[in-house]
Amino acid sequence: MKAIFSTLSIAFVMVACNSNPKTVVTTTTTAIDSTEMASYQAWKAQQQRDSIEAVVRAEQAAVTAAATRSSSTTRRNTSSYSSNSNTQPTTMNSESANTAERRGISKAAKGAIIGGVVGAGTGAVVNKKNRGAGAVVGGVVGAGAGAIIGRSKDKKDGRY
Repeated sequence: MKAIFSTLSIAFVMVACNSNPKTVVTTTTTAIDSTEMASYQAWKAQQQRDSIEAVVRAEQAAVTAAATRSSSTTRRNTSSYSSNSNTQPTTMNSESANTAERRGISKAAKGAIIGGVVGAGTGAVVNKKNRGAGAVVGGVVGAGAGAIIGRSKDKKDGRY
């Protein structure tokens, strides 16, 4: 078995060390590569234009939805009185009470998820003796680091 493997290895080395390069093939592949690159760049530019148009359409839809929502909402004022007779009634707008809208998953949570997955993969690859333990340790460290980075991004955005 070793003899067959070594013979095949030597044969591959000999084939790879060909001293007569084929110049015809390299020139045609260059021409093909440049045309493929041009078509790829045109496709990528079209995809970028399409995505920009989709974003603009989504923003316009959000603006129209917000306009219809704000025109259809009615504001209620509620009064609350304190037991102290010297204070004046305070009014509370129902719209200000609903300012805490759901904004989706936070960047801290996204960072923890991504960091955990990447850390687990890295830990499994690095620890050759016990891949499971490496994945667990890497996942915990990665999730912690991702959560810390995501939390700082949330603070910059004003979420917390």
